[in-house]
Amino acid sequence: MVEFTLPKNSVVKRSSRPPLKEKDFYRVEIYRWSPDSGENPRIDMFDIARNECGSMVLDVLLKIKNELDSSLTFRRSCREGVCGSCAMNVNGKNTLACTKSLDSFDGHTLKIYPLPHMAVVKDLVVDMTHFYEQYASIKPWLENKTAVPERERLQNENERAALDGLYDCVMCACCSTSCPSYWWNSERYLGPAVLLQAYRWIADSRDDNSAERLNTLDDAFKLYRCHTIMNCVDTCPKGLNPAKAIAEIKKSLLFKT
Repeated sequence: MVEFTLPKNSVVKRSSRPPLKEKDFYRVEIYRWSPDSGENPRIDMFDIARNECGSMVLDVLLKIKNELDSSLTFRRSCREGVCGSCAMNVNGKNTLACTKSLDSFDGHTLKIYPLPHMAVVKDLVVDMTHFYEQYASIKPWLENKTAVPERERLQNENERAALDGLYDCVMCACCSTSCPSYWWNSERYLGPAVLLQAYRWIADSRDDNSAERLNTLDDAFKLYRCHTIMNCVDTCPKGLNPAKAIAEIKKSLLFKT
């Protein structure tokens, strides 16, 4: 049997704290790591009174940062599930901290980690550089070779409806970082988030470059590393279906003329 061991400097240390007995408190366990400290990652624990914070996971993080440990680092912006900044792993599932209700968790423990299989910049902040480079590679903008109209390019109701469930994506990377195929092949596989966005432009009736977009995606790794594991659908905080979008791209390639 093969045995794998982590490098010594990557083993996560755990803080010791007595068991939480009070039902009116949350025990919050947070992954911490700073590149400047030279120390191993660690898990810090905080006990937060339920009646002293808001109703979302982000409210707990803000209370800890504002009142208990100002060095805690995480991204956040809109607080409305629009920007995708506060994506993280909470109790084993990727989500947006600003829209994830505390009432959705059983028990009194919150385990908060950065998005999995991403390089950690500090604490809950991960490096999104490669993810955004992949996003840019699919040309996420309208390409139309006809003359620019005086007002706008019109769509009928059916053409507009074809974009429902596609334009809603906030590029939080929750789906891609929950996908085992993306974990092992992220250098070449575009992942569910980027492929969903690619289909958003392929399906847009105002774009006349669909053939070139499909040819670019027709690659054993860019597209076909998807094995329909469906983690992307399960974890998407916006309730979208990247797996369906990927299937539609494959179908379009199969029937393209």
